[in-house]
Amino acid sequence: MLKTILYIAFGGAIGSVLRFLTSLFVAKFWQNNFPLATFLTNIVGCFLIGIFIGYLEKNNLTDSNLKWFLITGFCGGFTTFSAFGLENINLFQSNNSFLAFAYIASSIIAGLFAVWLGLFLSK
Repeated sequence: MLKTILYIAFGGAIGSVLRFLTSLFVAKFWQNNFPLATFLTNIVGCFLIGIFIGYLEKNNLTDSNLKWFLITGFCGGFTTFSAFGLENINLFQSNNSFLAFAYIASSIIAGLFAVWLGLFLSK
């Protein structure tokens, strides 16, 4: 268990630092109200989690420490949006389209409401 936690922590640290560096890099070249750094991070994270899961499944490594490092650690530290994307793809692939759309809509609506509520309560 401790070994797994260390794999997740190390991957998460790398992902978090890369997210920060991405924000710095984008800010250097993009001066606009659109949150391009977060958008790019989320899309790249979704792409990477797809690549990683595909590789792990292809090589029968879905129960390996590499999964904890890459998926939960790195992608989780880089962006949790990637996990959201993967979970929805899994729902669609298992013929749970209604549940996927409900999850998407409720996550967006509840997420926006939670941010608003947190801001409201903190004032």
